[in-house]
Amino acid sequence: MHARRTSIAAALALGLFTFPVLAADLQPSELLKQAEAEQPAYLETLKTLVAVDTGTGQQQGLARVSEMLVERLEALGAEVTATPATPSAGDNIVGTLKGSGTANFLLMVHYDTVFAEGTAAKRPFRTDEKRAYGPGVADAKGGVAMILHAVKLLQAQQFDGFGTLTVLFNPDEEMGSAGSKKIIAELARKHDYVFSYEPPDKDAVTVATNGINAVMLEVKGKSSHAGSAPEDGRNAIMELAHQLVQLKDLGDPDKGTTVNWTMIKGGEKRNIIPASAAAEADMRYSDLGEYDRVLADAQRIIKDKLIDDTTVELRIDKGRPPLAKNAGSDHLAETARQLYGEIDKNIEPIAMRFGTDAGYAYVPGSDKPAVLETMGVVGAGLHADDEYLELSSIAPRLYLTVAMIKTLSGTNSAR
Repeated sequence: MHARRTSIAAALALGLFTFPVLAADLQPSELLKQAEAEQPAYLETLKTLVAVDTGTGQQQGLARVSEMLVERLEALGAEVTATPATPSAGDNIVGTLKGSGTANFLLMVHYDTVFAEGTAAKRPFRTDEKRAYGPGVADAKGGVAMILHAVKLLQAQQFDGFGTLTVLFNPDEEMGSAGSKKIIAELARKHDYVFSYEPPDKDAVTVATNGINAVMLEVKGKSSHAGSAPEDGRNAIMELAHQLVQLKDLGDPDKGTTVNWTMIKGGEKRNIIPASAAAEADMRYSDLGEYDRVLADAQRIIKDKLIDDTTVELRIDKGRPPLAKNAGSDHLAETARQLYGEIDKNIEPIAMRFGTDAGYAYVPGSDKPAVLETMGVVGAGLHADDEYLELSSIAPRLYLTVAMIKTLSGTNSAR
């Protein structure tokens, strides 16, 4: 697909063909040892990825990493397509491997970050005894490297018991996935299992994530001179303030729903009664019925106005949907718990307050696909200067992906 191989892409490819040929039926302890042996190559891949600025919208850096990832997947034997993630900058990269089984897996994560141009040079990749640091090292370039090296480990074992193994790398998750949410949803519906590689902050897998909506409140009044004729006006700011007080309890703590008013605007000049005012709220929810409930409650509440002859309108703009709690994700979490136990480690199923691309993969009311989030490396400090990943989590998490794919490939016919 790409005739020119960059020096960075070549460096990424160096580790692809260094593994020994092993049997496909490794015991858990042996698989973990192989994952531990893979850690140095994983870190080299990660170092190369972190060295390139890929903030959302940074076309040059995203294109550079896109080329690397295409070449890396091709070197792993995948059939690869890279298509523009319009309206976002960068490409959606899809790599497909065909096996001899029936279970179909989608492994996905984003390669954009939140950091400005020049951050990679200012804060280059580094490690100490316990952690690795750098922009995007955990969120989510650690997940990109996790997918690449997990596929490599499967090939090291000559395992092809899956039906289709698909990899998706997208370039715009940090800004809502406008150019990738469609392909995520389409691919997810063609697979039995979806693993998403956002980083957990502890040894955990995520069975539910929050959806993210924007609640928009607008008030229209009437302008007048604030000094000589304030009574002729209808103060939109005062009405907005009244409505915000009334709407402060739209959330539901028992269901994990939050509605927080975070932005407000109104008025033109100090001596003019404002004719318009507006506010926005951040809504987080995991219960799919909460969209309708919040909207209905809000529409009822805003009928009680403080100032006559004002107009109050409220709407909810849907954003990233939730991965709602469901039996399929619970089943995957239990499988992960059992497999981790085989290497004498514990893993916890959690629900997280963040919204992720797993919400686009989830199909409400269906057991296909089963979706599991935070399959990436353990890390923290996300979106901050001190972002890091835990080195001790790399090998166990590599083991987990490989063990999950092998185990579920053997049990897919029973689902």
